[in-house]
Amino acid sequence: MTFDHIRYEEADGIAEITIARPEKRNAMTGQMFADLRTCWDRFSDGDARVAILKAECDKVFCAGADLTDPPETFWHGVPEFGFRCDKPIIAAISGKAIGAGLVLAMMCDFVVVSEDAELIYPEARIGVAKGGVTALMNRGPMRVVLEMMLTGDPLSARRAHEVGMVNRLAPAGQHVEEARRMARQLADNAPLVMQMLKRLSLDTLGDTPIQSMYDATLRVDKVMNSQDAADALEAFRNKRKPVFQGR
Repeated sequence: MTFDHIRYEEADGIAEITIARPEKRNAMTGQMFADLRTCWDRFSDGDARVAILKAECDKVFCAGADLTDPPETFWHGVPEFGFRCDKPIIAAISGKAIGAGLVLAMMCDFVVVSEDAELIYPEARIGVAKGGVTALMNRGPMRVVLEMMLTGDPLSARRAHEVGMVNRLAPAGQHVEEARRMARQLADNAPLVMQMLKRLSLDTLGDTPIQSMYDATLRVDKVMNSQDAADALEAFRNKRKPVFQGR
């Protein structure tokens, strides 16, 4: 499955999702996040046991949101924001992971970084933010995450590894191979056990306020976009009693 700037490949129990817009430093548009969500849904519903999220370009994993085409519902394509998937997901990062790109990677279950990687959240300097980064408080030490958010200073791969924000530190250019080794180990394990342990662990950690907001939004949208809602409005206009079908 291939979109303009997102690719989905699957083999031997492992899915690989690639951000492929190197000419724009892999900046994400609204359409790219929608395509990414389609890939996540395929992974979640399919036979693959593990997914790797990576970039085509080693210099920049993702420069964040494309502000010339702002992705208003970017969170639909972010794990544990717009969807829940019990299968393990690994982010493989080299170069810079910036803004929404950083959030996207860090909301994956495991993170593999190359030695030259940098984690950057610049919105305090830019002056715009949607708050999704606050979910990283559940993904790393509070003082480290807070400093990264409020100063906008880059966090080096080595420092991120030292404080436990990422799982594995790979030599430059070998982050994808390291992620594949990890994926192979996970894919060979008992899938039902892994899925149960992942979900129970995340439930124990709990949602942050921003995650709760996204979850509530999804629930409201499901009702308001339902056939029942459309039928109810039509019935009201025609002064008749609605008949609900639960869909």
